[in-house]
Amino acid sequence: QVQLVESGGGLVQAGESLRLSCAASVSIFSIATMGWYRQAPGKQRELVAAITSGGITNYVDSVKGRFTISRDNAKNTVYLQMNSLKPEDTAVYYCNAHVPRPSYFPVDYWGQGTQVTVSS
Repeated sequence: QVQLVESGGGLVQAGESLRLSCAASVSIFSIATMGWYRQAPGKQRELVAAITSGGITNYVDSVKGRFTISRDNAKNTVYLQMNSLKPEDTAVYYCNAHVPRPSYFPVDYWGQGTQVTVSS
């Protein structure tokens, strides 16, 4: 059973930083594109940042220059360093593993979510 276990959320003031972590099952981490999504109340879930197995990264425009996604393949862990946080970053953040499968559709796995609240 694939599991993604997130940690690092919390309550901070605007301008402060947080680092989210997501530990994944050994069997899928090395081949998965890992991503962080977020969902604010009343809004759709959106992709915040992603990193491929080869280390290529992608960010939503609203976090470019403030957030950094990285992965440690030895620890099967992906991180999201969030700096200069803004109240509009408040959301539940979800870890995602997008896993390719030969000759079949890819599969997505999700963490349970971690709350990030930024006060003004």
